[in-house]
Amino acid sequence: MTHPTLENVNIAAFDAMPAPADIHAKLPLTETATAAVEGGRAALRAILDRRDPRLFVVVGPCSIHDPAAGLDYARRLKALSAEVDDTLLLVMRVYFEKPRTTTGWKGYINDPYMDDSFRVGEGMEKARAFLLAINELGLAAGTEALDPISPQYYGDLIAWTAIGARTTESQTHREMSSGLSTPVGFKNGTSGDLGVAVNAILSASKPHSFLGINDRGTVAVVRTKGNAYGHVVLRGGDGRPNYDTVSISLAEQALAKAKLPANLVVDCSHANSYKKPELQPLVLHDIVNQIRCGNQSVVGVMLESNLEDGNQPIPADLSQLKYGCSVTDACLGWEETERVIRETATRLRDILPGRNQ
Repeated sequence: MTHPTLENVNIAAFDAMPAPADIHAKLPLTETATAAVEGGRAALRAILDRRDPRLFVVVGPCSIHDPAAGLDYARRLKALSAEVDDTLLLVMRVYFEKPRTTTGWKGYINDPYMDDSFRVGEGMEKARAFLLAINELGLAAGTEALDPISPQYYGDLIAWTAIGARTTESQTHREMSSGLSTPVGFKNGTSGDLGVAVNAILSASKPHSFLGINDRGTVAVVRTKGNAYGHVVLRGGDGRPNYDTVSISLAEQALAKAKLPANLVVDCSHANSYKKPELQPLVLHDIVNQIRCGNQSVVGVMLESNLEDGNQPIPADLSQLKYGCSVTDACLGWEETERVIRETATRLRDILPGRNQ
């Protein structure tokens, strides 16, 4: 029995959550979705192992808030993927959870109705349904693992996972990553510190034991095997980019010193583009130039992209939301996204096959 003056003093309520197994049973994997997840993960591992010469591109909205617009985007991306699949592996960015320095909308799982009702159980079910629809298209999905409980609910629908700049240094997220079934990209710290990402890769590669939940929602000691597919994501830091040739070389040296594979992903957004979406194509163009000039370490890139350019505040009247426009970070519009991806494929098509030979 809890003591009211000693325990849960600042807790307003404990609301029951459906068990992961219950949501899985309600929204089970299909053969098509299973094939999309397995194919996406296998291709990503092959790229990281240098058995597949393609560049992977994690591209999509900063956050998902409207599943109809998200599926519209996914269908367009799937069609584009068919055009460039010989050179680029397109993975849709599907972010449901948003870290906050202070306050703000925390994402589709936490507040799916964007009205501070925080119906997390419904948000989790809606998130799984959305991911299922994405994979039903035959499109692999990538996300950020922010809450260590969430992967139990939808991790079977994810092909690639990012650990954000604010959480790469977190022991909880390193332990969680050691048990994830996907390759995991660790971003450098918000200060630009690369060491935290290198240490995270080393930590996540080892077995861990920690408290978590099982598929029935019961508290359990989770024992992991370690994840061999951790890699660095360069996203800039402290207001400065870190995708230039000198920064790339320093990252390669840091990985070599730690006896880790020289696998780098460049996030064209965040500090690398000063959070200006119109600069993302310039970052990507620079990375393509580096690869054409002999770079061997950049295996992937990230783009924040949506149907419409820019972003918008969340209005009191949600019917006033602009369709396909981000409510979090400003994004590149679809037409420009399509253009730069096609251009990247054209410029790398004859380069990548002989890159690592």
